[in-house]
Amino acid sequence: MTILPLGRIRLFCTALGPAEGVPLLLVHGWGGDGREWSPHAEALADRFRVVVPDLRGHGRSEVPDQGNTPAEMAGDLAALLGRLGTGPAVVVGHSMGGQVVNLLAVRHPALVRSVVALDPAHGAHGDEVAQIPVRLAQYRARGAAAAAGFVAGAFSRSAPVGLRTAHVRTMLGTPDHVVAQAYAGMYTGPDAVGVRPRSEAYLRRRTRRALTVWTSAEAAAWERDTLHVPGSRVDHWPDSGHYLHEEHPERTVRLVQEWTAGEARTGPGRA
Repeated sequence: MTILPLGRIRLFCTALGPAEGVPLLLVHGWGGDGREWSPHAEALADRFRVVVPDLRGHGRSEVPDQGNTPAEMAGDLAALLGRLGTGPAVVVGHSMGGQVVNLLAVRHPALVRSVVALDPAHGAHGDEVAQIPVRLAQYRARGAAAAAGFVAGAFSRSAPVGLRTAHVRTMLGTPDHVVAQAYAGMYTGPDAVGVRPRSEAYLRRRTRRALTVWTSAEAAAWERDTLHVPGSRVDHWPDSGHYLHEEHPERTVRLVQEWTAGEARTGPGRA
């Protein structure tokens, strides 16, 4: 599987595992691509139908001039799942991809069994919110070169050798206008849900079970206390950088396997 025309966009996508397996959608974050999920996809393909797209504007997918936002990306993934005919999927997303899969669950719940969000791009508050206008101005002026600085500082000291360099290179290969539009789409645009009040409003509309993993203790406590829904769960991984799924690939695979075991038995359901 390579490029799929979806009517609205052409996405690069790969799939592994048995066609009859429970569908598992793995979604990368801002300035990344599906390659970061390669070890996870191989490990999970013995039990699941693993679908790994490159989001619009990223990797090998089509790069539109406008509309490179999480809301549009969620619409793309809905079209992708419909095109593949997988039925409801367990949707896993990192960072911006976590925002995208939550939007997918809110807007297209029939396509989602449950959500796994890893250090998602929602719940921004305090100093982080104050920095958004400055960062957006930098991304509009310098694009991927400015965003590469954020990526370089997003890893723990114990991150595997080469991981930081790989992500900086991938970000630098992302078109400048995509970097700026995606960031604005997360935090400042009309459909943006990244700032905490908007995050709370849209997450309360989520009807599917969700597992969220945070590297911030404060963010984990906020989501656990404010948005707790029976059947959902919030974990905290204090020993990780932002790219936690790649710093701890085996741990992430186990997490997804354990979470999806219940979904494979029960199928889609309200949280």
